[in-house]
Amino acid sequence: MSRPPLYDILIGLPRRTKWGLVLALDLTLVPVALILAIVLRFGTADAADALRAHFGVLVATWGLAAAVLHGIGIPRIRLHHTEARALASLAFGAALLAIIAAASAHMLQAPAPRSLPLIFGTGFFTLAVGARLAILGALFATRKMSAGQTPVILYGAGTEGVQIAYALRSSGNLCPVAFVDDNRAFEGLRIAGLKVHGARMLPQLVTRFGVQTVILALSSASDERRNWIAAEIRALGCEVQTLPSFAELIERGSVERALRPVRPDDLLCRDKVDLEVPAVARTYAGRTVMVTGAGGSIGSELCRQLVDCHPARIVLFEHSEFALYEIDAELRAMLGEGSGIEVRARLGSVTNERRVRQVIESDGVDFILHAAAYKHVPMVEDNELEGAGNNVIGTRIVARAAIEAGVERFILVSTDKAVRPTNVMGASKRLAEMVVQDLQRRSQRTTLAMVRFGNVLGSSGSVLPLFQKQIARGGPLTVTHPEVTRYFMTIPEAARLVLLAGAFAKGGDVFVLDMGEPVRIMELARRMIELSGARVRTESDLDGIAIHVTGLRPGEKLYEELLINGDALAATPHDKILRAKEEHLSELETQAMLRDVQAAIDAGDALRLRGCIQRYVSGYHIPAADSL
Repeated sequence: MSRPPLYDILIGLPRRTKWGLVLALDLTLVPVALILAIVLRFGTADAADALRAHFGVLVATWGLAAAVLHGIGIPRIRLHHTEARALASLAFGAALLAIIAAASAHMLQAPAPRSLPLIFGTGFFTLAVGARLAILGALFATRKMSAGQTPVILYGAGTEGVQIAYALRSSGNLCPVAFVDDNRAFEGLRIAGLKVHGARMLPQLVTRFGVQTVILALSSASDERRNWIAAEIRALGCEVQTLPSFAELIERGSVERALRPVRPDDLLCRDKVDLEVPAVARTYAGRTVMVTGAGGSIGSELCRQLVDCHPARIVLFEHSEFALYEIDAELRAMLGEGSGIEVRARLGSVTNERRVRQVIESDGVDFILHAAAYKHVPMVEDNELEGAGNNVIGTRIVARAAIEAGVERFILVSTDKAVRPTNVMGASKRLAEMVVQDLQRRSQRTTLAMVRFGNVLGSSGSVLPLFQKQIARGGPLTVTHPEVTRYFMTIPEAARLVLLAGAFAKGGDVFVLDMGEPVRIMELARRMIELSGARVRTESDLDGIAIHVTGLRPGEKLYEELLINGDALAATPHDKILRAKEEHLSELETQAMLRDVQAAIDAGDALRLRGCIQRYVSGYHIPAADSL
């Protein structure tokens, strides 16, 4: 069944036509209100005589009413926005009409009691408000008959829920049918025309109204509580949607447009970690900080957060000209004139030893945050020689240059894939860690440490932008295995962890963030689909977005670990940041490893490189196909 024609006709009318209809309605109510006032004041017995006596007053008031109502803009008030300000305008218009009626009666010497204009004004206001509410109710009732309307329940009857309810009523596709709230003070109330039910009533409401979608209006609640509620809702077979603030709804123009892309914070399945520590700003204030890989996802965020630490100079080291241009322009726009922070953009590769030394020495670097790396597992698996050259040899070049120049601290950005790796990317990062550990033993002035990330949501090539693109295309979302799990953190958390490591490092440390429990990628895919406002395809719902299992990629693990030896942990000044001391190669073994890696790269021999990795990295084995 299609939407009733009357609704389409009324909603589709030009704005000026709608204004004219509202003005005509109000002009009709003026004589009605005055006649009712006369009947109420004089009684039904004398009503006929009183009407004849006040006919001139009626004509005069009615004749001026159009000018008064149009002048104060009453016809322009949208029916959907009949709220306090609109009611005040209607009351003001009613008062003016009462004054006009009183003045007309005086000029025409009609026998009008003083109370008649007051009754007339009150009557007009009541009729005008009542008529608008009746029309609005009729429109909503008509729209509910449309088969295209989707009934939804709002979870949260606070200010945000009320605002979203009004916004949804202006939407063409979603129809709120009830509020649910676990605050017992709201139970039984009728808010925004909807009854508020206790949270325990949600299963019955879902069945009664045939609801398949519940909208969370709980932006102020903790992530843990919202995740728990969302899980309870999904257990009922309903999808969960979230909406931004009402201000964003107004800015974007409609509820459908405001179904925002999923933010990384929505997918953590834990509260964000507060990593604001005063020691961070003190560590970097007034110093020169060099960020390698400054144009990447992590490097660029490091640069942004460094601005708040007020260093004297930020040196951007990046091999991509475009990425360097982008972050340089962004930082300069952030800083403006007179910030006291100098930004220097330096093109170069970490594998170019001469260039690295030149930049460190000429710019007087105090700290190096080494984020430059090839990090995408499948890409490095197919380009292992370049991956090892950049990740292993490049780290040795930058770290050695830092020591020789007397740099105060060097922090390597590593990954949880370096723990018992099954792929070349993770193994190359483990070898880079071993290089840093070895150099630390022989460094007298420079403190070297490492930060081990989980999967960084929103970084280039990560699962978040991939899933977002797949959702935008209508699916399917691709997951390599139903049981794959990963630790997750956001880009700001990752960058802050690096800065904290620079403040806490003692030498040879491995810092990790307590990221809670690992997350199943299959569950992450489901959450992204639902938080994007879509549905997951099932056998009973073929219109949803599908999730396809593609099989594990070469070198991919079902789960990741953060530490090689989970018992070797030490506390830091922050309870969510852990410090570990881990096993490493001897100096002779490290030098032999570096010679073997360099020889394999120089010879262009990928199998030889993999053999080297297998000898020195615990957990790595050459794939059967490559060993043949």
